[in-house]
Amino acid sequence: MRRIGVLLLGILFGIVLLGNAGPRVKKTVAVFDFQNDSGVRAWGDIGRDFSMQLADALVKSGQFIVLERKDLDVVMAEQDLASSDRFAKSRTARKGKIIPAQILIKGRITEFERNTSSSGQGLSIKGFSIGAKRSSAHVAVIIQLIDSTTGEIIDSQRVEGKANSGGLSIGYDGDFSIGSSSFKKTPLGKAVQLAIDRAVNYISQRLKDVPWKGRVVLVKGNKVYINAGKKAGVQVGDEFFVYKEGEPLIDPDTGMELGSELEKVAKIRVKDVKDKYAIAQVVEGSPKDIQKAYLVMTGEEA
Repeated sequence: MRRIGVLLLGILFGIVLLGNAGPRVKKTVAVFDFQNDSGVRAWGDIGRDFSMQLADALVKSGQFIVLERKDLDVVMAEQDLASSDRFAKSRTARKGKIIPAQILIKGRITEFERNTSSSGQGLSIKGFSIGAKRSSAHVAVIIQLIDSTTGEIIDSQRVEGKANSGGLSIGYDGDFSIGSSSFKKTPLGKAVQLAIDRAVNYISQRLKDVPWKGRVVLVKGNKVYINAGKKAGVQVGDEFFVYKEGEPLIDPDTGMELGSELEKVAKIRVKDVKDKYAIAQVVEGSPKDIQKAYLVMTGEEA
């Protein structure tokens, strides 16, 4: 009986913790092609392949909305066009502002190594080799997390992947994508996967405490429509704070945007959730103080 009481107490405590955890909204990230600074060119575009695998892994983690590559291409083309003389100054797109992602993910592959030592006769046919070999592989990547609004590097981390194999091995010395099934079976392929797993873990942990940011899309009476819904993990009962942003603060030396002062105007609670948007009601403050494009955030700004 005593054990049952302790178990029930633990369950209740867990429920309280979950209730205080706040909304777990998926942050939108954009993964750009990684630079290949390893000096290795034998496996095609390593940087591009690595970034594609990382983007796929982030999607499968269920914690992020990942901006698709075709969307990034459109965004960058729009920015290049807007920066040209063909657009009036008033229509010029500001780099970063146009990107609908809260966090940009960039990086460099610094090490991409494979070492193989033979321990017997092997057979080689059209690039494929079969024999008794010992192989080791090492991959090192530097990940950068960047605030899409200010361009500030939030954090940077080096992640590694190492793998070994022994006995009968099958290798390939030709060119193929590091995302191919053949490559993934090799020690180098396993090292890449390990580096990606560690990169996803690092990104998840580092961004856990970064507040989610969204926008008000419409105010109708006491209803406030925000630009995130079921696909972003928003649930009925989630509470957010609404802020009015002040004039952007620009560093006079670098021209870099430093952010802006925030004025809290309201607290809202979600009452209905659609796929891509949610409808909330004002629980603190007045709907009259909220306007379209105001900032919506998880947690209260200090």
